[in-house]
Amino acid sequence: MSTMSVTEARENFSEAIATSAVEAVFIQKHGENAAVLISPERYEQLMDALEEIEDVIALTAALEDTSPNIPWDEVKLQLGLK
Repeated sequence: MSTMSVTEARENFSEAIATSAVEAVFIQKHGENAAVLISPERYEQLMDALEEIEDVIALTAALEDTSPNIPWDEVKLQLGLK
């Protein structure tokens, strides 16, 4: 993890981008983290992981749902798919 102030990041933007290829670059404003610069590859990894987690949460919720279910054959019949 690397840290730069907004001013440093602005003055050394190419360096910040290069650093983000190997580690996250936290951009600070008034000493507080204001943004994070990461590589596109890392961003995609994080988004894929988030999607997987959301899928697991949705599946868990569906499995815990005790409301009555409509059998798949009945749904296909109602939709004219059978």
